[in-house]
Amino acid sequence: MANGPEFSDFTTGEKARITGLVARMALPGANHARLQRKIERIEQDAMRRKTKK
Repeated sequence: MANGPEFSDFTTGEKARITGLVARMALPGANHARLQRKIERIEQDAMRRKTKK
């Protein structure tokens, strides 16, 4: 199993943001690197909360 955050570690708002960002990646001309960095930042926030417990 990966060391990253699990689905349950994300807040409802974070899940919605990730869904929107992934949908934007499907659009032609999307800046995949920028969108991926945003997703990674959300994942890092979830990991910080998980390790804080």
